[in-house]
Formats: sequence, structure tokens, C-alpha cells
Amino acid sequence: MGNSQKVLLRPVTAGERAELLAVARAMSERADRVARAKVLLAVADGARFSDAAQAAGRTSAQGVAKLVARFNRKGLAALDGGHGGGPPIQYGPAERERILQELNRPPDRERDGTASWSLTTLQRALRTAPDGLPTVSTKVILQTLWEAGYSWQKQRTWCHTGEARRKRKDGSVVTTTDPETTPKKKP
Repeated sequence: MGNSQKVLLRPVTAGERAELLAVARAMSERADRVARAKVLLAVADGARFSDAAQAAGRTSAQGVAKLVARFNRKGLAALDGGHGGGPPIQYGPAERERILQELNRPPDRERDGTASWSLTTLQRALRTAPDGLPTVSTKVILQTLWEAGYSWQKQRTWCHTGEARRKRKDGSVVTTTDPETTPKKKP
């Protein structure tokens, strides 16, 4: 027999158990979350850490002990992994909220130079704003938008059909209209 388990799992509530069971059985859930849920359920049912690790396809009882300690502190948030190495995270919740705030603002044609947001125009607006993010990348913007549930096909601003703004050689800007264009149908 090995050493006794030094970290004890706190009592698991009925709601937490139901959520752990749902994650452990889900076919569409990420594999690491499923494995963590299976480990926590096995430990909650009285299994030793090494047995719980083997039941979930893991090998380390120490990893199970760390997961149990994290579950005791954070609850179900322990199913999500932490920062996996690499450079430290630069953009926290406040910066991500600032990105979403800029996205929800309709673009101004004069100031932003566009009628609809793309990743690069959103990046340019965030970098040049006085309260903006001077080093934000399009990758960070895209990840923030995905985490917030946005997709570019569904969340986009549109120009009027048949209108275009053209810049002439002398610098003047004119709006041209195509008379043969039918307006968009309203749903």
C-alpha cells in the first residue's frame, strides 16, 4: 500500500454531481474536461487517486490530487484547464470587454474608413483610440469574439445595397447609386 491520500475531496453537491455526470457522458465535450469529470466522480465515489486516474485513462495520482485540490477551491471551474504555459496572458476581462465595446459601436465612415467591421479595421480602431489597446492583434480580437459567441457570418453590419462611396482623383468623395439594384427584402 502507498501513502495515504493527503488531500480529501469536499462533499459534492447534487447539482455538481449532475453536472459532472453530464460532462463525463457528453460526446461533444472536450476530452480533457471529460477525463477530469470522470476522475472527480470516481474520487467522489470513494476510489483511490491512482484507481481514479486509471479509470479516466490517466496515469498520475499526483495529478488527481492537484485536480481534487483545485475542485475544492474552484468548484466546477476546475474542469477547465489553466494557462498552459507560453507567454503570460496580456488581455484580461477588462481588455476583452473593451474589444466587445468597440465591436458593438457602429463604425463611422469618416473616422474608421469603413462601413462594416473586419478584424483589421477593428484592430486599427482599437489601436488608435485614446482608451484603446495599442498592441492588440487580430488573433486576440478573433479569440475574444469567438469566446463571446460571435461569428462573422451572423454578426456583421451592412451597407445599403446599390450604394458606393468613391474617391475621385481630386480628393472629393461622391456617393454613386446603381438604379437597377433592388433593395433588400425585409424578413
